[in-house]
Amino acid sequence: MHNHSDMTTWLYPIGFLFLTLLGLQTPATDRTHPSPATGRFVADTANRPDENRFTKTVLFNDLNEPMELAVAPDGRVFFVERAGKFYMYDPAKKKTLLLHDFPVKAVEKYLNGLLGMTIDPDFARHPYLYFFYTTQDAGLTKQRIARFTMAKDNTLDLTSEKVVIDFPIDLEVSAHTGGSMAWDAHRNLFISTGDNTVPFESQGFAPIDAQPGRLVYDAQRSAGNPNDLRGKILRINVDLDGNYTVPPGNLFPKGTPMTRPEIYVMGCRNPYRISVDTATSIVYWGEIGPDSGVDGPQGPRGYDEFNQAKKAGNYGWPYFVGDSKPYHQYDFATKTVAALFDPAAPVNESPNNTGAHTLPPVNKPMVWYPYGKSDEFPQLGVGGRCAMGGPTYHFNPALKSATKLPAYYDKALFVYDWMRNWVMAIRLDDQQNYQSMEAFMPKTGDFRRPVDMEIGPEGSIYMLEYGSVYGIDNDDARLVRVDFNPGNRAPIAKIMANDTIGLAPLTVAFGNGSYDYDKADQLRYSWQFENEKTGTVAATPTHTFRKNGIYKVRLSATDPAGRQDVDTLTIRVGNTLPQVAIATTDNKTFFFPDQKTLAYNVAVADKEDKTIDKKRVNVALNYIPKVADNNPQIGHQQFSASYNLGKSLIAGSDCKACHQVAAKSVGPAFTEISKKYRDDKTATAKLANKIITGGNGVWGEHAMSAHPQLSRDETTEMVKYIMSLGNEPTAAKLPQSGNVDLTAHQGTDQNGRYILTASYTDGGGAIKPLTTTETFMLRPTRIAAIEATDLHNMERQGRRLGGAHDQSYFALKGIDLTGISGVTYRYGAKDQGATIEIRTGSPTGKVISTVPYTTTGDWRTFANVRAAIQPTTGKQDLYFVFLKPEDPKANLVSLESITFEK
Repeated sequence: MHNHSDMTTWLYPIGFLFLTLLGLQTPATDRTHPSPATGRFVADTANRPDENRFTKTVLFNDLNEPMELAVAPDGRVFFVERAGKFYMYDPAKKKTLLLHDFPVKAVEKYLNGLLGMTIDPDFARHPYLYFFYTTQDAGLTKQRIARFTMAKDNTLDLTSEKVVIDFPIDLEVSAHTGGSMAWDAHRNLFISTGDNTVPFESQGFAPIDAQPGRLVYDAQRSAGNPNDLRGKILRINVDLDGNYTVPPGNLFPKGTPMTRPEIYVMGCRNPYRISVDTATSIVYWGEIGPDSGVDGPQGPRGYDEFNQAKKAGNYGWPYFVGDSKPYHQYDFATKTVAALFDPAAPVNESPNNTGAHTLPPVNKPMVWYPYGKSDEFPQLGVGGRCAMGGPTYHFNPALKSATKLPAYYDKALFVYDWMRNWVMAIRLDDQQNYQSMEAFMPKTGDFRRPVDMEIGPEGSIYMLEYGSVYGIDNDDARLVRVDFNPGNRAPIAKIMANDTIGLAPLTVAFGNGSYDYDKADQLRYSWQFENEKTGTVAATPTHTFRKNGIYKVRLSATDPAGRQDVDTLTIRVGNTLPQVAIATTDNKTFFFPDQKTLAYNVAVADKEDKTIDKKRVNVALNYIPKVADNNPQIGHQQFSASYNLGKSLIAGSDCKACHQVAAKSVGPAFTEISKKYRDDKTATAKLANKIITGGNGVWGEHAMSAHPQLSRDETTEMVKYIMSLGNEPTAAKLPQSGNVDLTAHQGTDQNGRYILTASYTDGGGAIKPLTTTETFMLRPTRIAAIEATDLHNMERQGRRLGGAHDQSYFALKGIDLTGISGVTYRYGAKDQGATIEIRTGSPTGKVISTVPYTTTGDWRTFANVRAAIQPTTGKQDLYFVFLKPEDPKANLVSLESITFEK
């Protein structure tokens, strides 16, 4: 839940091809046509390809903080890690080689290092590689772009290093480095640089602190300074000797006083990934924006941007953000707010500015979006932000490639977000203006924080994925390739079976869930049992395993063109699963406020074990305090059901980019947060608010990003889940039957869960031991209304249910009514009453309770009404039906809770 920008300070710092007969692919043939107006090739954007035609392949998965990649014309893929490692993937050998480990300045605190790389635009003739890395020279820390020669034997000639350009940075700043490079068609090299400014002490707004001694807190000295190369995109022309000249058309002509002629774009916070469309020479980049989740006295909330520079220009930082929304002039010493900056005529009056004071007018971004939902671009979603600019694809109908992207994506600009794990294809009109965007591989992409993306010479996509968590050596940090299949697709084989464990002779009836995306394909099947040389060709065979053993059943599915897929399933013969059952004469759903014990019995049976070994029976009771109570799965007898809501909210957010459950990354482990605040009675409210508003200073200098898109109820549940971690008691082993104390909830908020767990591991039979585990959960008698399921004609409204009409209903499933005599509803009803029925099994089932309720006068005024329940035993699915047949019969209730009573 750390700031996308200050969490990832390196990110700131950190018709398609048709099918021929029989499904044979014809990659050079497309539903495309020349434009009647221009005669140019026009993509068939009316025929979007099926997502299942794209295949993602992992080429190498043993990386640590991968940064940038480049694909050579012969298919070799070069890429770097921040700590200094330089790799090459060899497509011929399908192997990755470590070519060199640069001794770069990659101090974790400052998050610099080997930040980027590119290859010469004429790499086939001039095998030069360019690296962007941090170095120190005579005590001065610099960002350097240097050129090396790649030898014919795939080694890097270290003696060939030629420094192209470098510039000093302030090393004490743990922020914003940029580090990306790209070429246009005229041998102009574009270089992105970050503003090298501390973002943590400006409350998520513009870091323009010009007080004496606060140099690194003032982005006016870098991004807003025309005489400084930081916070910019540079454009230089590199000759074959490794020297550079400044091409015409940059932002400041040569000789302009107090400016640097290398600057093409100024006013950047952290243009972490850039690209250049070689057909138009337009540069694109993702701009990672500031952290505030709300507008404030200093100015607008934070936005990330996708920018487009058709020509040189100023893009506003640190005076403007988003669609050129201005910040206020702000005195950090007196905390006084002055006039807004003027986007038509910005002026840099900072004493730290070494350049011209009058700046070029500001250009608006192409796309901009905040933490919350964007009104202009709602398809970008919500959450942490980390915008990165990717390549523009140009479909070549003459390219003989079986994997190239289809004509559908011709001229599409690919952009991506590191935090939100999506890739978008942006469409431009004939004037290269934004037209629309759509998600690329939204269902099957499984992107793991994409950090760089390029189009290979064969038209496939190559991507570096940083991995799930920031700042650690992720297992899922990898190099991947995405290929398109325009022709016949391989089938998907899938074995199905109800019985996979049993005693010999074991007869298993196999099901077949295989399918083919090419619907007309008739699949052929071959099954292999017990190492048979010839397979069974039936679609759903039955086979008898006559000897004990462990068998791998193999199903192959083959289409008419010969493409095949294989699935396997393990069958274990010679043992059966033991049976474990937990019984109680007490209520099986609830513990009651005055309840002191639970009577239980664990029954164990096993066909192979003549005598049940009591040492292998494990019974334990745990009490999990302060668990989130609005969980719709109350009928599930699983531990996870007791805290699924908070856990699922965290899993669906950007929290895991910065936090792990038990290990530190850029943010503290959840278990450490739990330990720190376990005795703080105000922690839940305080941390729930902090998730929404963001902040820093508790766990170090890295800031937590704001999450204004989350409600207070949602963040409260997230905190409850976090606070439950690391606090689970280790329960003592219990006997198989008896009475166990239920005293843990006495004196607490009684909102925990008792989890009784019983397991048995058998003797193994003729093969290997098998274990069966059963759990039994007891919850408090009060159920929050929003835990309900099967809502009909009513809705969740924060922590309550509302919007009920006549015949509206909701369900609570799996409720044990043994010993229950009634329920109490806590409700609000502004100006009309109604009747609540409880029915079993369905909304039209048997009525076991009826009660009318009256008005309370205001939706915020709550009352209690008790309803008797007919004596009923066992677990029931309960349906609560609202009745008011006469008008008005809408907006009947605001229901907060239902409490079951003995």
